[in-house]
Amino acid sequence: MAKAARKAHQGVPPAGASDPAPLDADDLRSLAKDQENGAAPSTPGSATERKINVLRKRRYDAIRRGGAAERSQHAKGKLTARERIERLLDPGSFTELDMFALHRSSNFGMEERRIRGDGVVTGWGTIDHRQVFVFSHDASVFGGSLGEVFAEKVTKIMDLAVRTGCPCVGINDSGGARIQEGVVSLAGYAEIFYRNVESSGVIPQLSLVVGPCTGGAVYSPAMTDFIFMVRHIGYMFITGPDVIKVTTGEVVNFDDLGGADVHNQRSGVAHFISDTEDEAFTQIRELLSYLPANNRERPPYRPSLDDPHRSDPELQSIIPDNPNQPYDMRAVVARILDEGTFLEVMPFHAQNIICGFGRLDGNTVGVVGNQPRVLAGALDIDASIKAARFVRFCDSFNIPLVTFVDVPGFLPGTDQEYRGIIRHGAKLLYAYCEATVPKLTVITRKAYGGAYDVMCSKHTRADYNVAWPTAEIAVMGPQGAVSVIFKRDIAQSDNPKRRSEEL
Repeated sequence: MAKAARKAHQGVPPAGASDPAPLDADDLRSLAKDQENGAAPSTPGSATERKINVLRKRRYDAIRRGGAAERSQHAKGKLTARERIERLLDPGSFTELDMFALHRSSNFGMEERRIRGDGVVTGWGTIDHRQVFVFSHDASVFGGSLGEVFAEKVTKIMDLAVRTGCPCVGINDSGGARIQEGVVSLAGYAEIFYRNVESSGVIPQLSLVVGPCTGGAVYSPAMTDFIFMVRHIGYMFITGPDVIKVTTGEVVNFDDLGGADVHNQRSGVAHFISDTEDEAFTQIRELLSYLPANNRERPPYRPSLDDPHRSDPELQSIIPDNPNQPYDMRAVVARILDEGTFLEVMPFHAQNIICGFGRLDGNTVGVVGNQPRVLAGALDIDASIKAARFVRFCDSFNIPLVTFVDVPGFLPGTDQEYRGIIRHGAKLLYAYCEATVPKLTVITRKAYGGAYDVMCSKHTRADYNVAWPTAEIAVMGPQGAVSVIFKRDIAQSDNPKRRSEEL
């Protein structure tokens, strides 16, 4: 009894006492209202209650530290760090870690500017009742710049995500390294990069870019599995417009240099694009609905009302009679997958190949397909890189692959040869050969040359290959074959063009 009394006197609840309830959103609103109205804090009746009151006050101060900067974020059309987490996760599911963390720097007067949280909000919650870990840069604190403690908070979350086998989502809105802290800020980045690599293929890693992400900071999102960007507020680049102007004389703005459209269409750095942050949160939630929590689990099953044994007459007429007439491979994919389940990845980059997630009889599958509407579906460098990375991701996370083939070959030309089509094309071949997940291939029309082999042919150990009646599997197309086999005959003809057409 005396021992319990001493604990109570010291502000520590005796064994069996209930823990203080966590401060939820209603508590914060009530406390904020009381303080704004000038209400005096209640006088607690015990040391424990006083300490609980102090804890709640500190939590309130930490959360409200955005203050005027919060209004500044809203004025820019942007959400705050905590608002982003609240909208991404299931309501009321977020548990924050290290809310009171403070930086340890004393350089340049930093000891007078210690702010709880140190510019990043970290913790875990749920999306569709499945646990995820999340960190969100707080641009209202030191511009969201990364320092030593900031990095420690992020790496702690990443370690917990791997240890518990849960996805990790990073929300990026940062001014880069905290210069006042010197090289330790760079060390912090390197610690994060290392964990990105260690986590690769173990848990899904997703990055959302809703602010500046520049210099060395871009490498962390670049090593994650999927990048989401919001137009006009998210930017990624190594060297900024000012430095480019000084060093090269080139004048470029943020959007044209590293905006969402640039990275979704031209560079292929990003995978998804949206006009608003809320739209990006919806995309993240949808993507995670297709993915397992880690590489030891199977993807989530979602019951489907579609009959797996159904027939679809539309598929009989979807391939044109003219072998040179294009069609939309998405229409084929949509009719075979469960209704309304296709989520395309990188839809605006390398559009001559389609990659995305869908479901067959409720089971997640990864879809790869040539797109005859763009470059006749030929494989080029960008398409090979795009598809290879997607195939390797699916293989890492136990997602079966379904490949739809209509490929006339690799895109010819000096530009492709000079830029390394041989090396990059081999990446897709390697990815398919390496994959150990179930692989199904459907040849809808053309499957010519080396591209036939590359597109998950049965010789690369695809598990099940189907050729539609419209399929044409050959070393090359008829025109090319005639020009090679009958080269002398055509050359000696009085009318080579007509002779070629006859043959």
